[in-house]
Amino acid sequence: MTLFWISTLALIFVGVVFIILPLWKAKDQDDEARRDELNKAFYKDRLAELKEEDAEGLVNNQDELITELKQSLLDDIPAKEKTEQDNLNARLFILPSIIIFIVISYGLYFKFGNIDKIEKWQEVSARLPELSKQLMNPEGVSLSDSEMTNLTLALRTKLHNEPKDAMGWFLLGRIGMSNRDIDTSVGAMKKAYALEPTNVEIKLGYAQALMLSGDDAKADQAKKMLKQVLRSDSTNLRALSLLAFSSFERQDYKGAVSAWKAMQMLIGPDDSRYEMLTRSIERAQSKMNPEASIGKQVPITVNLGSNVTLPSQGVVIVSIHPADGSAMPVAAARIPLSRFPLKIMMSDDNNMIEQRKLSDMPNFIVRARIDQDGNVSTKEGDWYGESTVSTLGENVSLEIDKQY
Repeated sequence: MTLFWISTLALIFVGVVFIILPLWKAKDQDDEARRDELNKAFYKDRLAELKEEDAEGLVNNQDELITELKQSLLDDIPAKEKTEQDNLNARLFILPSIIIFIVISYGLYFKFGNIDKIEKWQEVSARLPELSKQLMNPEGVSLSDSEMTNLTLALRTKLHNEPKDAMGWFLLGRIGMSNRDIDTSVGAMKKAYALEPTNVEIKLGYAQALMLSGDDAKADQAKKMLKQVLRSDSTNLRALSLLAFSSFERQDYKGAVSAWKAMQMLIGPDDSRYEMLTRSIERAQSKMNPEASIGKQVPITVNLGSNVTLPSQGVVIVSIHPADGSAMPVAAARIPLSRFPLKIMMSDDNNMIEQRKLSDMPNFIVRARIDQDGNVSTKEGDWYGESTVSTLGENVSLEIDKQY
C-alpha cells in the first residue's frame, strides 16, 4: 500500500500545481496588458484620423481633441489598488480549491476504486510462502476453496513479475490439478518443465498433468517421462504409482501389476499401503482374466414399484448387507437417479471396509433406496426395497416399493 499512497500523492501534487499556477500568476495582469495594447491601438488610430480630418479642414480644434483623447486613455487605466485586490481574491480561492480537489479525488476513488480488493491482494501476496507450504505438504491441512483462490491470485502476481520462476509455475500447475482445471495445469507444468527439465518433482508433476488431460498422445509423452525418471531412480515410488495408474487407465493391466508389485517390494508388508496395493493388483488381474472374477461379482437389477413417484432429483443408493440384516453395509454404490429398471454390477471394488470383503460373504441381502438430497442417512418419506437372501454370482432382483 505504500506504493499506492506515494503514487496517489504524486498525482494529487500535479493536480494542485495546475490549480495554483493560473490563480497565483494573476490572470488579471494578463487581461490588463491586453487591454492597454488595445487602448493604445485605438489611440493611434484615432490620432491618425484627427490628422487626416485636420488636413481636410474638417476640424478646427485639433489640439483640444488630442488632449481629450489622451485623457480618456489615462482614465481607462485601472487603479493599482483594484488590481491588487483582484489578485488577492484569486489567491484566497487557492486553498478551498485544493481542499475540494483532494476530497473529490479520494472520495471518488474510495467509492469506485476497489481499494478493499487492493488491500486483499496485498495481504494474499504476503501470505504466498505460507499457502505454498500448505499446498506442498500432503499431510498438512488441506486448503479451502477461498485459500486456493487466494494462492492462485498471489502466484499469478508473482509469475507476472518473475516469469522464470519454475517452482511458481509448478505450484500453479498443482493448483490447476486440485481444481480439475487440466488446461491450466498442463500449461503451467509445461512452462516449469521448460525452465527446469532436470527437476524430478517438476517432471513427475508434468507427467501427471499430461495423464489427466485425456489425450492419448500426451499420455504417451507422460509414460516416456516416467520411464526416464525410473531409469535414473528405480526406487521412485511416485513415478511407479503414476506409471501403474497410467497403465491401468489405458488397459495395460500387466504393466500396472508390474508397477504395483515393484512398489510392494520397496515398501514391505509392514507398510499400511501394502494391503491397498494388493487390492489394486487383484483388481488388475481380474481385468486380465474376467472369467475368474465372475463368481466374485453381484449382478443387481432394481425395479420401481407402480406406487412410487420419482422425485425430480436425487440418487439411488444400493448397498449389500450381511444376511442377518445388519444396518452396516459391506459394499455400497451411489447411482444417479435415472430410468428403471436399474442394472448394476457390484464387487470388491465397492467394499466399505478393508477388513470386510464382499467376496468373503457366503450370503447377503441387497437394499436400494431413493435419496433426494444425496445424504447416506435415511429420512422419513424415502422409498426403498430389499432383496431376499442371495449368494455371490447369483442374479439379484429387488423392487423399490416401500416408504419410511
